[in-house]
Amino acid sequence: MQLHLPQPSTDALNASRALHKLIADEIRRNDGWISFARYMDLLLYAPNLGYYSGGAAKLGKDGDFTTAPEITPLFGGALAHVAAALMAQTAPRILEFGAGTGRLARDILTELAGMGVAVDSYAIVDLSGELRARQQEMLRDFPQVTWLDRMPAAFSGVVIGNEVLDAMPVNLVIKGGQDEQGWQERGVGLSDDNFTFVDRSCDSALVAQIPDADALPAGYLTEVHPVAAGFMRSLAAMIDAGASESGRGGAAILIDYGFPAHEYYLGQRAQGTLMCHFRHHSHPDPFYLPGLQDVTAHVDFTAMAHAAVEGGLGVLGYTSQAAFLLAAGIGDLLMRTSPDDPLRYLPQANAMQKLISPAEMGELFKVLVVGRDAELPDSFVRSDRSHRL
Repeated sequence: MQLHLPQPSTDALNASRALHKLIADEIRRNDGWISFARYMDLLLYAPNLGYYSGGAAKLGKDGDFTTAPEITPLFGGALAHVAAALMAQTAPRILEFGAGTGRLARDILTELAGMGVAVDSYAIVDLSGELRARQQEMLRDFPQVTWLDRMPAAFSGVVIGNEVLDAMPVNLVIKGGQDEQGWQERGVGLSDDNFTFVDRSCDSALVAQIPDADALPAGYLTEVHPVAAGFMRSLAAMIDAGASESGRGGAAILIDYGFPAHEYYLGQRAQGTLMCHFRHHSHPDPFYLPGLQDVTAHVDFTAMAHAAVEGGLGVLGYTSQAAFLLAAGIGDLLMRTSPDDPLRYLPQANAMQKLISPAEMGELFKVLVVGRDAELPDSFVRSDRSHRL
């Protein structure tokens, strides 16, 4: 596949070659094959070389993609109002996974302070050393912010994960791969030291996530999400342990692009949803410049909800990002800026439109809220789509 993308620096290319060698060596040690999930794990998180664990800028105009908090502070402001309602029922603590540049944490804490809502602690779990340094600079005026290297064993309060689930490694499966019958797992092998896809027999547990898998046509390729489902079960165990220790529950707000299972595994997605991002260019080749590009897949929210429920949590709500933000009062936040001041109002209005428009992020991005001993405010009931999971 010939890609016409911006040329990285010499240092970046050298780092990419080092990661290529590390992955190739692991493939050789494992009889010429590793799962795509293992490949993606090394691609993103190999120490010092992976996309998130290395030093390259990820976000903003100099990075590879832009997230909602980078577009406007209205996103974090709206999220703060939901967090405040949930903290009032649980505990005045927030735990954020994958905090990006720290802008979302800053916007949430700024809005909560303006509301007079105290936050005892705001903990961040982030595997990217480069992003942690940016977060520490962004949040230097907020002493309640701390950084953790891993998920705590117990937690009560509000958990936030914006575009976290899509960055978790996925397995690939294909129906009748390479002239075989039934489902195959598509992994990664080597051909003349270049990465290539290689299909092997599939563990039936991988396909169990797919509804009506037998009815899908031969050649159907898709992702399954055991790592993200495991994360949801760990999240449930953490909140359950927090409730056992403190008597107070917790809730997790997970925002990402994806679909419920009955929309995820449609004929129109017969080649899956895997996508790569490099310098604001999107393309489908996960073997391009290992470590220098982001590799993601859309989220199966049904599988995420099932994993949370299996772990003892309830589904508090599921809806589109547009409906969630509107119910959270993002329109009221926009109106703090007078329309009579177009130089300030129009950029904010355009940013909000990008977040809520069905043609932009409003419908593709979904919000799943799970937890125990907590409920979303009544304003979210009308737009709830939990029945579609």
